[in-house]
Amino acid sequence: MTRRLVIAIDGPSASGKGTLAKRLATHFGLPHLDTGLLYRAVGAISARTGQMPAEVAERLTAADLDDPALRGDEAGQAGSRAAAIPEVRANLLNFQKEFSSQAMGAVLDGRDIGTVICPDAPVKLFVTASVESRAERRFQELRQRGVDTIKPRVLAEMAERDRRDSERAAAPLKAAPDAWLLDTSNMDADAAFAAALAFIKRKGFRSSGP
Repeated sequence: MTRRLVIAIDGPSASGKGTLAKRLATHFGLPHLDTGLLYRAVGAISARTGQMPAEVAERLTAADLDDPALRGDEAGQAGSRAAAIPEVRANLLNFQKEFSSQAMGAVLDGRDIGTVICPDAPVKLFVTASVESRAERRFQELRQRGVDTIKPRVLAEMAERDRRDSERAAAPLKAAPDAWLLDTSNMDADAAFAAALAFIKRKGFRSSGP
């Protein structure tokens, strides 16, 4: 690569943005940050310790993101609630901006990467899918993990989270004006990766590997 590559990926829950971000980071040899883990960690630590979420966010470290429980649905809901607090978002801003400023570039995924964290990123993707297809993906994921749930409940929780993320006053979930929209409703992970890679190559970026 001759130019510094920062890939900003936004989108709702279960759209496939996390899987895509990891694959692109591996392909281009770039560090990856799932920024949703920051908010999940804040929500989980706050619930466990009783500290105010903003205080937790101010002291958050990379080591706090290693807890496997942060991948669970309960942590996801707690993270969504924490993300709606303006002070939490403000206190996590430097963490994310510093990650994105690495010399080699970076891949970040979340809900305000292209609009707030990396507004000047040369590559912006907004990955989305219908709420029904996203709920089905989440339902199958939970079943594979042995979680006892039903589809209507998963769908209702996802719709509520979408509403909370899109309507919050601080950095609501929305596509940046210059983001490329990738609808994965009828795509598997391989097809989504191929489509994103083709777009990035059209932007003039190539991997250093095969």
